Amino acid sequence: MTDFDFPFFFNYPPYFTLQPVKETREKQVELWTELILRYCRQQRAYILSTSTADDNPLFYNRKIERRLNQDARLLFLGELVSRGNARWLDKDRRQCLVLWKKLQEWADTVYSLVRELGMQESVMTVDELSSGDEVAGTELEGAPHELLVEALKLLEAQGKAQLFSGEGDLGVKFF
Repeated sequence: MTDFDFPFFFNYPPYFTLQPVKETREKQVELWTELILRYCRQQRAYILSTSTADDNPLFYNRKIERRLNQDARLLFLGELVSRGNARWLDKDRRQCLVLWKKLQEWADTVYSLVRELGMQESVMTVDELSSGDEVAGTELEGAPHELLVEALKLLEAQGKAQLFSGEGDLGVKFF
C-alpha cells in the first residue's frame, strides 16, 4: 500500500459525524463518496466493512481520534451502491464491494486483457483471472472473486463468455 493524501476535511472532526442540516449533509456525502472511491482506487481496496471495530485508516483518523460510526458508513456506502459504484456483499450490509470502476468497465477490462493475451476460446478459472501468471502486473491482479464473477456475468450476458462450475472453482470460457 502506498501513502495516501487525505483531503482537508479528513482532519475536521465534524465530518466524522453525520450532519443534521440537509445542505451540509449533502456536501458531506459527496466529499466522503469521492474520498472512498479515490482511496480504494489508489490503495487497490475492494471490500469495506461497515463495522466500527474495523480500524481501516479510511474510516478512522488516529490523529484526531475520530471514527465514522456505522450509520455514516452505511449512508456513504449506500450512496455509492445507488450510483452503481458499489454492491453489498451480504443482506445485512456488513461488507461492501467498492467499484472504483463501474461494473461494465471492469467487464471491459477483463475482456480487453483476454483479447490482448489471445485467450479467446480458452478456458480459465476465476482465480486465474486474479492471481494467474497471465494477469501478473495487470489491473486484474488481486481483484476479488466477487468482483470478477459480477464482471463475468455481464460478459456472459453479452455473449462474450460462458461461466461454468469446475472442480472447486468457477470456470469461464471466452469467445
